Amino acid sequence: MNILHVINSSNPAGGGPIESIVQAHRALAPHGHAFELACVDPPGSAWLSGFAFPAHALGPARTKYRYAPGLRPWIGREAPRFDCAIVHGIWLYPSFATWRALRGTIVPYFIYTHGLLDPVFRRVFPLKHIYKMLSWKLVEQHVVRDARALFFTCEEEQRLASQSFKPYRARGAIVPYCVGEPPGDPEAQKRAFLDRFPELRGRRVLLFLSRIHPKKGCDLLIRALAKGAGADPALHLVVAGPDPVEWRGSLEELAKRLGVGDRITWTGMLSGDLKWGAFRAAEAFVLPSHQENYGIAVVEALACGTPVLISHKINIWREIEADGAGWVDSDDEDGAGRLLDRWRALPAAERSLLRDRARRCFATRFRSEEAGRILLDTLRRHGVQESAT
Repeated sequence: MNILHVINSSNPAGGGPIESIVQAHRALAPHGHAFELACVDPPGSAWLSGFAFPAHALGPARTKYRYAPGLRPWIGREAPRFDCAIVHGIWLYPSFATWRALRGTIVPYFIYTHGLLDPVFRRVFPLKHIYKMLSWKLVEQHVVRDARALFFTCEEEQRLASQSFKPYRARGAIVPYCVGEPPGDPEAQKRAFLDRFPELRGRRVLLFLSRIHPKKGCDLLIRALAKGAGADPALHLVVAGPDPVEWRGSLEELAKRLGVGDRITWTGMLSGDLKWGAFRAAEAFVLPSHQENYGIAVVEALACGTPVLISHKINIWREIEADGAGWVDSDDEDGAGRLLDRWRALPAAERSLLRDRARRCFATRFRSEEAGRILLDTLRRHGVQESAT
């Protein structure tokens, strides 16, 4: 099957969606399936050469809407080479361009909504929601309606998606993200991470690995750590990830003011062996996010056998709770505090049991081979013919 992926940006710093495309390709390419990617990044962007499949940068995009005049004609011209297109996200020009380019053709398109229909945004960003209501009436409802199906990464996301905008006419399917087995030597990765950050040796590391953004609840972790600081001086928070809204400085000031500045290590964005080493060096992964469609980093932690302490606003929380692969609590300071307090008090034998459950949860629910099979089965079930050459 030849599949075109259309995405706003292919920059790996963007997190989950592009990583899922990469992992899906790794799972499916050995079986003869081919991917190409179209995005509106500037041509020559440094990360483009790192993909194992053709990546076409048709930008640079103009305006926050990510308008790029070359995208729509490129899709229309190249579409006959593909069996289908998968669009990643809505509300921006790439989804509109795909809809217009493929309308009236035999090439179907599908949309991964990536949590962008979650009703939480109506409450958190009320002014943006007014704009989106207008956009839905004029454009987006048609983009969604004409998609062969919307892909949701879990049942919770699908349940929430129908609550934000009316009219809502869409066919939905559960297609999890592809998350691959962690590569490399676990002990060597852990050693490399601790060599880079030697102050963490002998510490009980809690890992936050995500964008540093208010949505992610980083401030809740700092306050929770400060409240229980005296209970276990060995407990140490690692904050790893890019800082797209330049919030890190304020958080560091908060940590100093609360007396835990020396209990937090800020690593910046980690990749490769250092990223996997961080997961392996951590006792637990923590993410008290206020909204999370899926949380690829949560699943990557599970893949390393690292238990996860998360909020119930991460849409895969039910799966985590059902498998006993971690703990779930509210996305507020009290909830974060309870998670940290429970972890501090947990005996080593029970921590080991949670690690086994975390690994089992990944193997049975989230491995890329299984997710790739679900993707192909879903495409075929929705009428995609493997006829392109």
